[in-house]
Parts: sequence; C-alpha cells; structure tokens
Amino acid sequence: MATKAKHKTVAASKPAIAIVPDIVQPVQSNAALIARREAAVARGVASAAPIFADRAENAELWDVEGNRYIDFAGGIAVLNTGHRHPGVVAAAKAQEDRYTHTSFQVVPYEPYIALAEKLNALAPGDHPKKSLLVTTGAEAVENAVKIARAATGRPGVVAFTGGYHGRTLLTLGMTGKISPYKKDVGPFPSDIFRAPFPSLRDGITVQDALTGLQNLFLTDAQPERIAAIIIEPVLGEGGYTPVPFEMMQALREICDTHGILLIADEIQAGFGRTGTWFAIEHSGVVPDLITVAKSMAGGYPIAGVIGRADVMDAVIPGGLGGTYGGNPVACAAALAAIEAIEDEGLLARSTALGETFRARFAEIGARVAPFRMWDIRGLGSMLAVEFVTDFDTAKPDAALTKAVIAHSLRRGLILLACGMHGNALRIMVPLTASDAIIDEGIAIFEAALADALLDEKS
Repeated sequence: MATKAKHKTVAASKPAIAIVPDIVQPVQSNAALIARREAAVARGVASAAPIFADRAENAELWDVEGNRYIDFAGGIAVLNTGHRHPGVVAAAKAQEDRYTHTSFQVVPYEPYIALAEKLNALAPGDHPKKSLLVTTGAEAVENAVKIARAATGRPGVVAFTGGYHGRTLLTLGMTGKISPYKKDVGPFPSDIFRAPFPSLRDGITVQDALTGLQNLFLTDAQPERIAAIIIEPVLGEGGYTPVPFEMMQALREICDTHGILLIADEIQAGFGRTGTWFAIEHSGVVPDLITVAKSMAGGYPIAGVIGRADVMDAVIPGGLGGTYGGNPVACAAALAAIEAIEDEGLLARSTALGETFRARFAEIGARVAPFRMWDIRGLGSMLAVEFVTDFDTAKPDAALTKAVIAHSLRRGLILLACGMHGNALRIMVPLTASDAIIDEGIAIFEAALADALLDEKS
C-alpha cells in the first residue's frame, strides 16, 4: 500500500467534512466515497484510480485516508507547473479578490487581452496572430474547425488514425479511436475524413501515410473542399507517438498547394511538455492554427485557439465566444503558469527529464523485463513505454500494462496508460518535480514491473 500518514505535511485533527444539502457526513475512506460516487455520478465518467484526493503539492498527492502518492499523471498532462504552484495560486487568488466573472462578451477585461498577447508572442511564426480563449480542449478544437471553415469557405476536415481531439460529437468525429470514446454514440458529423498516421510500429512509413492521404483526395475528399488538416504533433491518447518531422513538413506543403489550413492540436503536447513551447516547433513547421489547453494554466480550466490574424478574423463579430470563455481567474493563472515555465527554465527541465526517463527505462527494461518493453518513445518528457508479450510477435500486452499501473498505485505511484491497444504507459509528471521525487517514482515503477511479471508466473 501507499505509505501512510507519516508523510503528511499538514496534520489533520479531525476527519474532513463533506457538505451536501441537508447532510453533513465525515469523509473517512476511499471505499465510502466510491459507494457515494456509484450512486450519484454517471457511469460513463470513469476514474483511473480508486482513491479520492484530499490535498496535493507539486508532484505529490495525498488521499482522504492519508496515503501519499507520487503523481506521474499530472491530471492528464495539465500540471506541467505542478499541483498548486505558488505563483499560479497567488495570481488566481489576487484575481478572485477583484472579480471572478463578467463574461468577456458583456464586460471585457484586461487579463483576457494580456493572455492573448502572450500566446500570440509564444506561437511559432513571424506573421501577425490573434487568439480566442474558451474553456475546454474540445471547445478549442471545435472553434478551430469553425474558424477554418469560415476562412476557406470549405466544409471538410482531415484527421488521422489514432488522433484524439475531444469527446463532443464534432471532435469525436475527428478522434481516431473507438473505445471508449466513440462507442455507441454515433452517428458523427459528415465531411470528416480519416488518413493513416505514419507508424513504424504498424508498418506504416511516412510515404505510406502520404500515399494514403493522396488516395483519400482521389476517392473521398476532394482537396478543394477541405478546410483543414488537423494533427497532434505527438499523439496523446493514441500512444505518445511523435509525427515524423518529414511528415509534418509534407503536410505543410500539401496544405499550401491546395489552400488548406494546417491545425496543430497542441492540447496535450504544449506548454513545455516536449521541451519547447509547442511540439510542432521541433519540426520547424509553422501551422495556421494551434489549439491549446491543459498545462496552459497550471490546473485551472482554460483553452484557446491561436492563429494567423487574417484567418482568426474570418468569423463575424459574435460568431466566437462562450459564457465562461477566458474566465478572468483562469487567465490570471495562465499568465502566472507561463511566467513560471519561463522563469524556472522548465523547457530545458523537460528535455533533461526526458533524457533521464529514457536512460532509466532502457536500463530497467533490459534488466527486469527483457523482451517485454518494446519501445520508449516521445519528445522531451512526453514519453511512453510500450509493453508487448514478446519481441518476436510484438503483440501488445495491455494486461501487463494494467498490472504495472495497479502495482504502482499500491506502492504509491500514479500512472496512466494510452495507445490504441492500451499497452503503453505515459509519463506526465510535473516538470517542477525534484530529482529525488523522480528517482523515487522510477524506483516504484521498477518494483511494480517486477511485481507484475511475478504475477504472470504464479
């Protein structure tokens, strides 16, 4: 089990209290909260870990029973600056003391403008840029498509196998993975087309992928009717697989040839995760639009679209926005999170962490799990380890992956899987985590892997 209350930094003199209408009930155990959850929360909202958070700090989390965990999941890549970064929390509290909501569409406010200015400056490319702020990643993707359609006068969108773009119906249409996201909830919108993603794991070369895209143009998607091609520079839910740079460069050329806009979905890969502000920077390609969210605000809900000014201005006044879009508290938090990434050298830290994880995972794989860790891949600290049954067949081993995650949690480490077959472990640890915490987490991973392999033999 995860270590107990001796790791607490704040002593609890009495049980925490959860307040619901007309009921005051002590929160004493994860089991009690699981029972309440099952009775009150929709079944479709899944949770990876059967524990409930009580408090967190940087890369550590404590549950309601006082168990301590090292967090390598980061709220699904949201916490590049860690849980409760002091600068982010202070900025949010200062904004809360002034106002929390007016709706930018009713009474605008300076933090929205300041954040848009900052995003425009950070995004690659020398052209003039403008930004739109919304609340969720799926909302950002939907607006990027809407902007692209308005700018081009075309309806079509091309996405790729394994890509993940959200859970709304439009974004699910672009998402290239059925279970669990798309199962039983179709039909999906029209004029969305799927192209093959280049993956040596699946025997698909860059040339194969480009041939597939050209065949799509010949058979189903007339290029003159395509508004945008959208791609994650590093697949997120699809397995943390980077797009080969030559593929990204070819897509830029294809888009330029046919008057198609290139959208980089940086929702999971952005804000330092790969060692640059945006993962697409590694390829040298400048997209027309970028969707952002997750680690932009250190845990506060905000998202956006950054793009060429002429493209962003294609939608008429009133055509973009949302009641909560660009919430002032979240804007303040985002500005502070970006400042922390700059001031604390977290881009370089991401690169260094990636090198550490690669080396340690390779050594552990060779020593503890020979012929079972098929691949260690990614950019910067956006890394995944893929498990297989054996190297000869390279058959994905989701069972081993699941067992490693379960044993890690019991030992005090939070991990998440990804990939089309659920057989990859992804690393999303806060970039602010200390070397000691990183070492402790990797040691737990090694022990959990040994536990899982021992289970196989029993």
